[in-house]
Amino acid sequence: MPLNLSFLPFLNRVEKTALDAVEHEVEWFCLPAGQMLFREGDDADAFYLVRSGALAAFRNGALGRPDLIGYIRAGEPVGEMSLLDETPHSASVYALRDSELVRLPKASFERLTRKHASLMRELARMMLARLRSSDRSTGSEPKVFAMVSTSPTIDLDYRANELRDALKRLGLSCYIGDEACSEWSGQKLDAIEAEHDIVLLTARLANPSWARRAMGRADRMWVFARADARPSSPLLPDDPSPAAKLKLLDVVLLHLGGIRQAARPQEWIEAAEAARIFHWRQDHARADADRLARTIAGKSVGLIVSGGGARAYAHIGAIRALREAGMPIDFVGGASMGAIIAAGIGLEWSDDELEARVREAFVDSHPLDDWALPVVSLVKGEKVDERLKHHFGDVEIADLKRPFFCLSSNLANGRPYVHRDGRLRDALRASIAIPGLLPPVVHNGQILVDGAVFTNFPAQQMRAFHRGAVVGVDVTRAQGLNPADFIDPPGFLCWVKDNGLKSPPPIASLLMRAATVGVADHRDIGRSAADLLILPETRVDMRDWERYDESVEAGYEAAQGMLTGISETMRRKLHLPLPMM
Repeated sequence: MPLNLSFLPFLNRVEKTALDAVEHEVEWFCLPAGQMLFREGDDADAFYLVRSGALAAFRNGALGRPDLIGYIRAGEPVGEMSLLDETPHSASVYALRDSELVRLPKASFERLTRKHASLMRELARMMLARLRSSDRSTGSEPKVFAMVSTSPTIDLDYRANELRDALKRLGLSCYIGDEACSEWSGQKLDAIEAEHDIVLLTARLANPSWARRAMGRADRMWVFARADARPSSPLLPDDPSPAAKLKLLDVVLLHLGGIRQAARPQEWIEAAEAARIFHWRQDHARADADRLARTIAGKSVGLIVSGGGARAYAHIGAIRALREAGMPIDFVGGASMGAIIAAGIGLEWSDDELEARVREAFVDSHPLDDWALPVVSLVKGEKVDERLKHHFGDVEIADLKRPFFCLSSNLANGRPYVHRDGRLRDALRASIAIPGLLPPVVHNGQILVDGAVFTNFPAQQMRAFHRGAVVGVDVTRAQGLNPADFIDPPGFLCWVKDNGLKSPPPIASLLMRAATVGVADHRDIGRSAADLLILPETRVDMRDWERYDESVEAGYEAAQGMLTGISETMRRKLHLPLPMM
């Protein structure tokens, strides 16, 4: 008996004979939650349509773990592009919950699309609409979030209502479902999802029946924990939901006023095997709730800043201009010297504190003047280590109030290394280890050097880190050396006599430039991943650590100029006030 495909919107305009032909040849089957439909790289052998449930697509990603590409919901096709252009699947697809699909084998698909022009026309329309869309489609975003509390003392109703209010300020509707929904049918929950922008399902691990159903229904899980508690082991049920199994899980750590922290945030990440951690503080409740709501809605703002030695001072000016304009910074990352600036933002340093600390560390006294007879590097790196310890102490990346990452370059495998956990100053030390100038960092048997060697502007990694807008400040430029420094250069002793030990010789710039000269193609790819790109013009050499004010001003002017000319659409995307009429 043929299947009725009237539930598929894009087939509504197909002529009846074509629809009848498809209905006679499709095969119906159920894909259990967590099961794979096909793997990235597999040959396309069929065209699939989702009848009910939800799937998630993943691709090998820039952060060293699979990137979530998007969700495929009821009424949407799967695998059609690979089938049409006869290429392997570009992503792996899993069932996020128990799902019903229909399958049209490749031979039937080819024969029917050749015979029925209306079927091919509607497929082409649907695919073109996807390709032309500047923003992700509604279906590709997480929509159902399971808010799972690890303690009965956590007031989930209060937290959910705060998030609903914050989502309302973004112009989005939100439905909150609790244990009362436990007996609802799947169809009723489908209807709730269809009627609202976001659905929050609140569940407590103390109620395992509803908790399992809520987690099994979710596109993404948020585990709520108290900072004054320690994670249990195991934290989640032995049969985790597909969202947990596929690492679509974050921790929200609640900080109550005056209560001592009992566990390192990193311990909660490890216990939950979470992708990210967010902090919700009592003394920053409104700001943190707004940040979480922007993240839920896919409207967060991520800031990425490049390496560039002393030219990276320009980031400080650009950040000041962005903050003055009112742009929120929800996620932050960088490479090389940009990683140090980004870490200050992650620690919520004010503009004045950021400036004071960078001046102290890099301007008032030179960090690269502890010269050594070279064995692995020109300088010992002891002064750099001292400065990093002074300003960042033993803070871990998970402690930062904004999700943060930085990049170093792994010479063992020739790939970027993404630092998302561990001690912050260790990650920063690896990210600024210019080959030949500073000693490399050995971590778990890997040799890590400056992040700019492979990826000086990691905007692609930022896009994989969150689903909102990406703002980038890039101080990379092609000409980074003074040719006069390399014509009949003096010997080392003559250089020291004329310039003193505090001023680095031209070999410092040569090593910096040599370390980054091969990243032009990666830079262009990274720049294309940014929604807003700020390119400060500065003539400061990468080793001119004293020329602070000039670089900062260049960054400030570049950011102000860019913000002046952006469209109203971009202003809304960055949560900036619209200009007065």
